[in-house]
Order: sequence, then C-alpha cells, then structure tokens
Amino acid sequence: MVGSSKRFGVRYGRRLRLKYEAVETEQKTKYQCPYCHKIAVKRIAAGIWNCPKCSAVFTGKAYSIGKQAVVKEALAEEMIEENPEEAEEEYEEEKEEPQEQEQTI
Repeated sequence: MVGSSKRFGVRYGRRLRLKYEAVETEQKTKYQCPYCHKIAVKRIAAGIWNCPKCSAVFTGKAYSIGKQAVVKEALAEEMIEENPEEAEEEYEEEKEEPQEQEQTI
C-alpha cells in the first residue's frame, strides 16, 4: 500500500483500501477553476468547491468537480452577462414550445 490508505495497515481488506485511496486522492487534488481557469480549486465539503483566486464557490460532484456540468453552467452565465435580452428570449421560447410526444398504438 502506498499513500494515505497505509494508515489502515492490514485491516479492512486490500480492495477496500485501494478504493478508499483512489477516492481520497481524487478529492484532495486541485482542479481547474471554470471561471478564472487557474488550477487552485479545492473541496470545501461534499459537492462544494472553492477557488481562492477568484472567490468562486460552486457545486460539483462529491469527490471531483464534474467538468461537463460546471463548464455548461459557466458558459450559460457568460451568455447571460454578455446579452441578457437574447438569453431571456431563448428562455421564453423554450418555455413556450410544447413538448410533443409521439404516441404509438
């Protein structure tokens, strides 16, 4: 055993110690901030992440950021900041369009 799971010694079994080590190293690594793009994001609590450079606090997965969801949120916020009228129009259009469901008999 290498790393933080070494503290368990021979207890709990090899597989559980390996899984625990993988999860713990994933949650303790620093990630890239979706807002300022600096590699400084740290985990505050389960699913809550903080960038000390730009003071951004955002949510993600419990042990990692979950890059796709965070990037989509950041892009949506940038779009709203740049063109608030267009963002409202797109939101209203999505809201007004009825969802058509195909019925098979």
